[in-house]
Amino acid sequence: MKKISISLLSLIIVGCSASKQNNTTDISTPKKAVVYQVFTRLFGNQNTTNKAWGTIEENGVGTFNDFTPTALREIKDLGATHIWYTGVPHHAVIRDYTSIGISNDDPEVVKGRAGSPYAVKDYYNVNPDLAVNPKKRLQEFEALIKRSHDAGLKVIIDIVPNHVARKYEGKINPKGVRDFGADDDTSVEYKRDNNFYYIPGKAFEVPTSDSYQPLNGEQHPMIDGVFDENPAKWTGNGSRLAKPDINDWYETVKINYGVRPDGLKDFPELPIGYDRKTYRDHYRYWIGKDVPDSWKKFRDIALYWTSKGVDGFRYDMAEMVPYEFWSYMNSAIKMQNPDAFLLAEVYNPKEYRNYLHLGKMDYLYDKVELYDKLKEIVQGKSNADAISDIQAGLSDIDSHMLHFLDNHDEQRLASPEFAGDPQAGKSLMVISTTLGSSPTMVYFGQEVGEPGNENAGFGTRSRTSIFDYIGVPEHQKWMNGGKFDGGQLSQTQKELRQFYKTLLNFSTKSSALVGKFGEIHKVNRKNPAYGENVYSFVRWSDNEKLIISANISKTASSSFELVIPAEIIAQWQLSDGNYELTDQLVANKKAVLKVTNGIGRVAVSLPPSESVILKF
Repeated sequence: MKKISISLLSLIIVGCSASKQNNTTDISTPKKAVVYQVFTRLFGNQNTTNKAWGTIEENGVGTFNDFTPTALREIKDLGATHIWYTGVPHHAVIRDYTSIGISNDDPEVVKGRAGSPYAVKDYYNVNPDLAVNPKKRLQEFEALIKRSHDAGLKVIIDIVPNHVARKYEGKINPKGVRDFGADDDTSVEYKRDNNFYYIPGKAFEVPTSDSYQPLNGEQHPMIDGVFDENPAKWTGNGSRLAKPDINDWYETVKINYGVRPDGLKDFPELPIGYDRKTYRDHYRYWIGKDVPDSWKKFRDIALYWTSKGVDGFRYDMAEMVPYEFWSYMNSAIKMQNPDAFLLAEVYNPKEYRNYLHLGKMDYLYDKVELYDKLKEIVQGKSNADAISDIQAGLSDIDSHMLHFLDNHDEQRLASPEFAGDPQAGKSLMVISTTLGSSPTMVYFGQEVGEPGNENAGFGTRSRTSIFDYIGVPEHQKWMNGGKFDGGQLSQTQKELRQFYKTLLNFSTKSSALVGKFGEIHKVNRKNPAYGENVYSFVRWSDNEKLIISANISKTASSSFELVIPAEIIAQWQLSDGNYELTDQLVANKKAVLKVTNGIGRVAVSLPPSESVILKF
């Protein structure tokens, strides 16, 4: 039997995507990144009361200080390279902080009791709920940045350029910085340098509904059917009604980027060919250009946080903001930190390349392609065939399409509404992590099977609420009273977390996973034993070769002889013979690749929801 032993060279990248070859990005990543997303307010909360619509006193809250060196070390050891602290900028909340100079927020324009993290009230400070001493909340976050860096993690926070809270009030603005809207001409619907759009002659009216009452009908001195905003502003999702619908983003107002109400752009556009230019070229282009005031405000916000050590940003609803603005801001960020991690929420595949190449994003959510398809397959609504077409369609931007199965917006992977069982998500996670060379994201609690089953109040079951004070039960078992040692987890949960740890750590060290992709699913589908819910592919670099096969079925085992086509064997330069393979998910599990007449075959047996990553 022939054995191939090749060491991993983590600093060598081969088989780069076309987007890197044509220099449309300036980022050079020697390994796959793993983003660990935490909802900062919930992560460290040890309270288990979980009363619907509970107050902070009843249900508790997590703080920056809960991210101890031990907690951060465990997150790093799980395989994370970056930690995304969701909900850090100061947003509207229903809690009295007037003693430290913060005005109260009206529950009629706040979602839930804890508020939406995407209704930012002050971009130059952080959520006072997250601090042990709210007066020193910014210093406590700065200390968290340092602890995160000391643990070997890079820090990501949110910026939400499309909208801000209806009551925006900067309290510690740097010298010369004016609040959004402070200098607007409110007598007109649109003016290029206004920060907001207005509805002249009409006052804002609080949205009403038979099915929803602020604070679930609780009496509150500010719940009076009135919110003082005259003239009314456009709502964050673009509604131009003085009285938004209850389903609109009524807690926010839309930012004006110099796009006229008829859609025409009131700013310089990028010249033809700038999709092939570097961020330095984009930065130079904007020097001296006359741009709308909102552009400057958000650029300065981003650079403020970058200067404090934040390593990157996740941009909410980026496609609602013109990509010319992103070119302007992202190139400025990259000039300050060339390694900044810039991730955007974009859901229109037709716009992906504009936001990457013209907007100079590093990464986009692969939500409406891979995520949605994997969800359909595990729910029995589709089969695995379309995965190959998705991967082929995104091949030129593969390295930029961040993969995930769980985040704050989506139903929990383990919830009945998604996979129904944490174990059923394992094969999906293998595909999501290893299919492309892009980063992988994990949402806190995913690795221990958190199903998001709480009735939190404004938030609904299947999603861990981002609007309420609530505990996260399965995650709390891992947290174990602040020991962060998994002491309360079941044996099954411990094994699940170990699966994630093994997979994620392998992914960050594998040169093959930032190398080439080979499609072998279609040829194997001809074998009836293979099954419609198995998906297989190969990944390789000059110094590592992987055969990956995943059984997405929750009930059926699959045993078959997996064929490695002649064109793959030729590229791998393998002669006829037997080659020993080692599974990277299960210790000491071996397989044999038999090459005969230039075609490879390997016997594979997959229980439900299980996978193999076979490596030379």
